[in-house]
Amino acid sequence: MFWIGYDIGSSSIKAALINDDNGVAVGTAQHPKVEMPILSPKAGWGEQDPESWWENLRIATQQLLKETNVKASDIKGIGISYQMHGLVLVDKNQEVLRPSIIWCDSRAVETGEDLFSKAGTEKCERQLLNSPGNFTLSKLKWVKENEPELYERVDKFMLPGDYIAMKLTGACTTTPSGLSEGIAWDFTQHAPADWLFKEAGIAMELIPEIVPTFSEQGKVTQQAAEQTGLPKGISVMYRAGDQPNNALSLNVFKPGEIAATGGTSGVVYAISDEIKTEESTRINSFAHVNHEKNAPRIGKMLCINGTGIQYSWMRNQLTNAMDYGAMNDLAESVAIGSEGLVILPFGNGAERMLRNRNLGSSINGINFNIHQQKHLFRAALEGIAFSFVYGLEILQGDGVVLDTIKAGNDNLFRSKVFSNTIATLVGKNISITETTGAVGAARAAAYASGAFSSFDEATATDKVEFVYEPVPDKMNAYKAAFEKWEQCLEERLS
Repeated sequence: MFWIGYDIGSSSIKAALINDDNGVAVGTAQHPKVEMPILSPKAGWGEQDPESWWENLRIATQQLLKETNVKASDIKGIGISYQMHGLVLVDKNQEVLRPSIIWCDSRAVETGEDLFSKAGTEKCERQLLNSPGNFTLSKLKWVKENEPELYERVDKFMLPGDYIAMKLTGACTTTPSGLSEGIAWDFTQHAPADWLFKEAGIAMELIPEIVPTFSEQGKVTQQAAEQTGLPKGISVMYRAGDQPNNALSLNVFKPGEIAATGGTSGVVYAISDEIKTEESTRINSFAHVNHEKNAPRIGKMLCINGTGIQYSWMRNQLTNAMDYGAMNDLAESVAIGSEGLVILPFGNGAERMLRNRNLGSSINGINFNIHQQKHLFRAALEGIAFSFVYGLEILQGDGVVLDTIKAGNDNLFRSKVFSNTIATLVGKNISITETTGAVGAARAAAYASGAFSSFDEATATDKVEFVYEPVPDKMNAYKAAFEKWEQCLEERLS
C-alpha cells in the first residue's frame, strides 16, 4: 500500500509517494518547475492565490501517478506540510475572498505590536509563548481594520495547509499546532486564546473545527478525486507547518534534538518540554507535532532571513553561474577567518533574532591587496554559520538543551566550511540526512494510520549521508573569527 505526502510551498508544490513496507519513497513530483509568483501590490506585501496551490497540486499528483505507475486505488491516506503563518479567508460557500497573505508579508507588524501591548506583554509571553507579531491572527486583524466589507463576508480563516485539506475533503478544519503558529493558541488553557481574540475584536466562530495533528481529518470528496486522480474516500491523516514537518522528517521529536535548514533563509528548530520563554520577541515557540497537554513538546524556532539568499546573490553577481560545489572548494582554500574579512548576512529584511532590526548585509575589513573572490565566498559562508551560532546561543539562553543537530542535505550544509564552523563552535555533531518535507508528510500519514508502530520504524531506511564533527584543534581559530564577527555585529547594532 502507498501513502501520499504534499509540501505546499510558496515556490512550488511537491508530492511524494511512499510504500508502507519500509517507508521508502517510490517517486516524487514538483510543479511548477519555475517558482510560483508572489504578488506584491505594495512594498513589504506578499500574496498568492490559493487556487494556484490547488491547481499545481492537481498537476503534481497526476504527474506522480503517471511516472510511478502506482494505482490510485492503492493509495490509502494523505499527509500535508505547508508554508507557515499564511492567512486564507473563505466565505460560507468555501470560496476564497482574497489572495492569501503569506509568510513573507510584513503589513501586520504594527497591528501585532499594538495587540501585544494591549493584550499584555507578560500574559502573551506566559500563555502564547510569543508576541502576536506579524502572524496569522495579526494579519486577520489587519483585514478587519483595512478591508471591513470583505471581513464581514468571512466564514472561516485558515492556514495554507487547512485550505488544501478543505479542497480535498470539503471540511474546514485546523490543528492546535496550526493555531499556535498563527499565535492563536493558549498553551496554559490548551485551547484557542479566547482573550486574545476578544482583544482583537475577532469572533471565535471564525476558527475552523480543531482536529489532532495525527488523526482522520476528513475524506477525499468525489469532486477532489476527479480533479486530482486520488481515490474517493481516503483520509487526510496528518497536517503540519513546514518547519515542524521538517523536524518530523528528520525524526526530531525529543527535547535536546534540533532540526536545522539552510535554504534561502535559515532555521533552527529546537524541541523543548518546557512551556515558557524569555525570548518571545526574538524566537517563536510553537506546539510541535507531538505536543500534548500532559506531555508538552514545544518547537522553539529561530529564523535567519539572510542565509542562502546571500550565497546565491554572490553566485549570481560575482560568477558566471559557477557551481556551488566549486564555490565551496574555493572557500575551503582560504584559512579560517578569511584573513580578516567579515560579512554580516542580514540583507533579506528585518531579522527577528535582532529584534526586528533591518541591518542590511555588509562586507567589512576588505583589503584590495589581499582579498579575492575566494575570500568573499569563505567570509559569506562563515558569516552565515556565525549567525546560526549566534542564534543557537539565544536558544540556549532560553533554556534549550542542545544534544543533537540534524539537517537535510541542502546547499549550505553541503559546505564543509559552513558545517564545520557550526559543529566546532557549538561542540556537537551535525548529521546530514537526505529527506524531503513531502516524504515526511507521507510517512506521517502512514504512521497516523497505524502502518508503522513508531516514527523510528517509518524512517528506518533513511541513511545518514554525512556527519560533521567538531574540529578541536581548530577551535581557537574558529572562536577568534566568531568573536571578530560578533564584535562587528554589535557595532552595527549599537
